[in-house]
Amino acid sequence: MGNLTIMLAMTGADLVSFVDTELFPYLASFKHKADNPQTIEYKIGEIFSELKNKIQSGYGLREILNLADTLPFRSHADKHELSHLYESKIKNMGNAGRNGGQYYTPRPLIRAMIEVTKPQIGEKVYDGAVGSAGFLCESYDYIKAHMPQNVDNLQTLQKDTFYGKEKKNLAYVIGIMNMILHGIETPNITHTNTLGESLSAITEKDRFDVILANPPFGGKERKEVQQNFDIKTGETAFLFLQHFIKSLKAGGRAAIVIKNTFLSNTDNASVALRKHLLESCNLHTVLDMPSGTFLGAGVKTVVLFFQKGEPTTKTWFYQLNPGRNMGKTNPLNDKDLSEFVELQKTMPETELSWMLDIATLDETTYDLSVKNPNTPEEAPLRKPSEILDEMESLDKETAEILAVVRGLI
Repeated sequence: MGNLTIMLAMTGADLVSFVDTELFPYLASFKHKADNPQTIEYKIGEIFSELKNKIQSGYGLREILNLADTLPFRSHADKHELSHLYESKIKNMGNAGRNGGQYYTPRPLIRAMIEVTKPQIGEKVYDGAVGSAGFLCESYDYIKAHMPQNVDNLQTLQKDTFYGKEKKNLAYVIGIMNMILHGIETPNITHTNTLGESLSAITEKDRFDVILANPPFGGKERKEVQQNFDIKTGETAFLFLQHFIKSLKAGGRAAIVIKNTFLSNTDNASVALRKHLLESCNLHTVLDMPSGTFLGAGVKTVVLFFQKGEPTTKTWFYQLNPGRNMGKTNPLNDKDLSEFVELQKTMPETELSWMLDIATLDETTYDLSVKNPNTPEEAPLRKPSEILDEMESLDKETAEILAVVRGLI
């Protein structure tokens, strides 16, 4: 009790010194003492191996600890409320365009992707660019809500369902914490560069039933990393797409966010990758997202929905039009995507959707550009002479009407 009393009484420089030199190293040591990686002790050790205490005011730190002591953590409702608070903080980081913002995918988009891919209990779900783990957390909620509630299923959901990889330190810690707060106590997340693994090293035991991901936009990879892939390119997202195709089981489903330029780039790597996707998978749906979907990233994106094993014969395109400019004050919401989720079940032709016959593609480019054939045609612009003639005619009509009015007065 004496030592505990001393620790509780610490403040100022003593408290900072205790946290930096004793507490964090002690918690980090859990990683080496744990029986295996699938324990909460191991994950705590991993988190504190990556964290550094940024609060160097001992008095400020004592104030934070006193406030934290008042928070309840024990009940399911408490954890649920805390996970929502954590998610909102990640979202705010995204809105500010700082730190975790680059790891944040709008949750309504994630939920729509999950509604289409429909992960089930007993399947393995993977995200190789895990970020804040939004795809895995939302998949956890979806599967749990759609499965029979029994001990075996809950055990499977906890330990043998969700897998991910993350390269960046901050994102790795954010993702693990997010999963723990959502109720996944021992996340199967590995701190590694996903693209450092050669495609040839991926075997059947390494494959997954469902892959959901939003790989980084615009990154560039070194030549030695590119050597791990059949189609050489410096574009990070294109390397990730190759990794995801190889990591899918036969019959596995995927939904991947990617820049819309993937559909039309004419360089050799882009053409080869589109050909590979169309020949090895059924790219059944392309969702075209509006500008402003990703706050702080002025990038137009599409979502590729595909199933591995059969080549593509037809692809259904849907052009999302929320009817407003997207932004911080008008972010994406679930209602915006409800029509897409419903129509995707039957893939009809509407003003915003159409079917592309892959047999009609130019096989030298495999261009999949978003070109809506059902957009109502705008009236052609008139020639200047036609506009002048109409103005003269209207002036004449106006003069005649004025003459009649004057005659009546």
